[in-house]
Amino acid sequence: MQNPLFSKGPSNSSVAAQSIAGKLQSAVPPWKVALIDDEDDVIAVSEMVLKRLEVDERPLEFLKAHSAKEARELFENNDDIAIALVDVVMEDDHAGLDLVKWIRESNKNTTTRLVLRTGQPGQAPEEEVIRDYDINDYKNKTELNSTRLKTTIYAAIRSYRDIKAIEQSSKGLEDVVSATTRVLQANNSEEFSVQVLKEVRALTQDQEVGLNIHYRARNALGHQEHLLMHAHRGEFTLKTDLNSELFDSETRAMMDHIFQFRRDLMTDNSSYCYTALGNQSECVTQVTFASPLPEITKRLLNVLLTKVSIIFENLNRREEIERTQQELMFVLGEAIEQRSKETGSHVRRVSLLSEFLAREIGLDEEFVQLIKHATPMHDIGKIAIPENILHKPAKLDSDEWQTMQTHAQVGFELLSHSKRALPQVGASIALYHHEKWDGSGYPVGLSGEDIPIEGRIMAVADVIDALAARRSYKEPWSEEKILNLLKEERGRHFDPTLCDIAIEKFDQIMALRATLPD
Repeated sequence: MQNPLFSKGPSNSSVAAQSIAGKLQSAVPPWKVALIDDEDDVIAVSEMVLKRLEVDERPLEFLKAHSAKEARELFENNDDIAIALVDVVMEDDHAGLDLVKWIRESNKNTTTRLVLRTGQPGQAPEEEVIRDYDINDYKNKTELNSTRLKTTIYAAIRSYRDIKAIEQSSKGLEDVVSATTRVLQANNSEEFSVQVLKEVRALTQDQEVGLNIHYRARNALGHQEHLLMHAHRGEFTLKTDLNSELFDSETRAMMDHIFQFRRDLMTDNSSYCYTALGNQSECVTQVTFASPLPEITKRLLNVLLTKVSIIFENLNRREEIERTQQELMFVLGEAIEQRSKETGSHVRRVSLLSEFLAREIGLDEEFVQLIKHATPMHDIGKIAIPENILHKPAKLDSDEWQTMQTHAQVGFELLSHSKRALPQVGASIALYHHEKWDGSGYPVGLSGEDIPIEGRIMAVADVIDALAARRSYKEPWSEEKILNLLKEERGRHFDPTLCDIAIEKFDQIMALRATLPD
């Protein structure tokens, strides 16, 4: 006897359509259910039975196809079908089986739950179909009453839900690993903050996220040091003063609470992640967002923020070493200048001018920073020059001048043994900053582009600052006089391109000088 669920009779499709339309207006997205059968009555009755069904408080949306061809179009246009009820016999006796094979192999869909239905079980024996085709259930239409159909839908959708959760979690972890790799590539704290915000935006699908970090560590002297970072909407601030007003009072109090209890905290618009980085250091990282996050996103965000805290500590340690190295370069450069009875501000000004010229001529930013921090070493070789020559008030004789010229080679030899990039660039600047474009300089007599770019940049910056400064043996030159010299020495002493930049941007160069007066 035919099952009453699939008996011939009038359908109530209009009522079902109205019901579904109402469900689709709800806030949660519906589960997509594909009804694939060449009999309109079977589709209509299935829809009628299932129209009020909800799984995890989410309604069903029905996608209908009357042939395998139409079904392929459904799957090509919808990659989130939770379950498909597929008739075996449609255009031909094995159309449903061929469709199943296409879905799994050609369409690469392994998540949709596929339930085959047949009214002619003898044509496609259950054991053979289950064995040979990647389906999830096989039902005889005569056994599918209302209750069993609903039970099938519940089981299939929950299976689909769990598979998608695992799939999303796996992809999320892959994304977090990839995000961590990209954050690791940041060269400084500002680049780091920009990349972290970018990755968190991608993870949370929220463009208004903000980032706050409080890192603290106890140094070898037992003193606690702090590093505070704030980044939001293109703003970036880094502070070492715990008493700064970088964080609002609520954020500050929450971070203190988290440091005290050493545990993570999630609110509707913030995620606080605590990371113990060692016996003497720890970090609280806060991300703010506009609306509550799904549970899986919360877990993935916490994993990402833990990695971010570790990267931040390593970046901070590297930057601290670099800052110390750079400061020592300045201190040593200033000591050499003072031995030559020149102001220590000269080395800092030349550093700024060299950075400006290097960036204007289009050098890579990493190389620009190396030049900036290596320039204080340009005259380190003067440490080997006798004071009676360094401080001679009159013009040097030929022997004394020859001795003075050795400072370039001495500076190179002092710095060139290091394998580090900064001292190596410093060695090059020390050796070549007295070379001239026309080949009349010293110590090698190189000309044109054979002179390394850092030497050519230093030559321009050094001369401009020296001429503009007051010395015991001279008054500062006027800006007009310095400009005239640049024009005269273009293509002789100086690289023509650099000289043109210096002339065109002369007002900016003099403004930079003014920030570090003697």
